Order: sequence, then structure tokens, then C-alpha cells
Amino acid sequence: MSTPSIPFSARLRAASEGAHAAAESQRYVSALVAGDLDVAGYTDLVVQHQAIYAALESTADEMRDDPLAGPFVDDALHRLPALEADLAHLVGPDWADRTGPHAETVAYADRIRDTARSPERFVAHHYTRYLGDLSGGLHIGRAVARHYGLSGAAGTAFYHFDRIPEPKAYKDAYRARLDALPLTAESESALLEEALLAYRHNTAVFAALARHVPADGTEAAA
Repeated sequence: MSTPSIPFSARLRAASEGAHAAAESQRYVSALVAGDLDVAGYTDLVVQHQAIYAALESTADEMRDDPLAGPFVDDALHRLPALEADLAHLVGPDWADRTGPHAETVAYADRIRDTARSPERFVAHHYTRYLGDLSGGLHIGRAVARHYGLSGAAGTAFYHFDRIPEPKAYKDAYRARLDALPLTAESESALLEEALLAYRHNTAVFAALARHVPADGTEAAA
């Protein structure tokens, strides 16, 4: 009796579990969700996200007609308008002149743009960002709003998916698309490798943001 094959989405999740956990366990993330930062410490994360999603969503536009990556491109996921609204609220209308990404974020964004030449590698970045946003990201959004005095979606619009009313159903359908990918052994290996790289880039960004974590555990000074 043959053993049922493990779906690719399950293998991808298992292969990246350690890297995902390493990113989530960074000091900055713990301090953010515990409310140990000041608003500037949270705002710096929004700045980094804006640079990352600008790269991801401009690359997605290039991939819309790609037979492998195109089915994953969905405007309902796009975060860039929300991030720019958050920055306008947190920093002001001139946020683009007053803020900028860290070197680690620039490297991450550059890597995402490079995947325009490799659809399976683009899917890896798409997966690690958006499925994370629809999972733990929703919890982070609630914690941020509660701890940093941000009411409604003002300053936390990034975490509100108004066009995706049922995140679990969306994630299930997304994983089904992953399972249906016509991957060769080589392209499957590339996707798995890129997912690990994406998590390493994300970890590096969180490490750079750790400058906002107060050394004595009290809230950082503004």
C-alpha cells in the first residue's frame, strides 16, 4: 500500500519552520507585542515594511502574466497603500522625506526585486510575507493598536485586510495553489531555498530594529 505524498505546502512549512521561529523570536518582535517600545520604535517597523512591500508589489506587477507566479498575484493582498496611510498618520504627509530604510531592509528589497527573473523564488517571498501577515500578523496588529494608543485603523491599516473577510479560507486556498504548482525538482529546491533566505532577511531587519529595544526593559525614550 503506497504512502500518501505530503503536500508541497506542508513540506514548505516544515522546511522553513526553524527559520520562521528564529525571525519571530527576535528581541524587537517580543518588545513590540509586549508594548515595551515607544511609538517611534513601532514607526520604524512601518518604514521598513513600506520599502519591503514596495519591492514585493512592484515585482508582483511584473509577474501577473507568469504562468507559475501569476495565480498568486492578488490586489486584495496588497499592503503598500495601507502602509503609506500609516506613515502619513504616524510621521506626517512628508514621511518619505523624513524616513528611510535600514541597510538590511535595502538588501531584502533588492533580493525580492531580483526574483523577477525566477518565478518560483518570487513565490517564496510572496508566501513568507502574505501568509505571515494573515496569520501572526493579525495578532501583532491588535497588540500594536492596544499598546501604542492607535484607534481604529489609524496607524495600523497594514494589519487590516478589508478585502479578505475570512483569512483562514484564503490561506487554505493559497496553500492549495502551492500544492498545485507544476514544480520540477530543481524549481522546488529553489523555492524552498528562497523561503529560507526570505526568513533570514526578515530576521536581519528585526535585528536592525532592536536598537529601539530598551536595555533595562522599560519603555524606550521618544
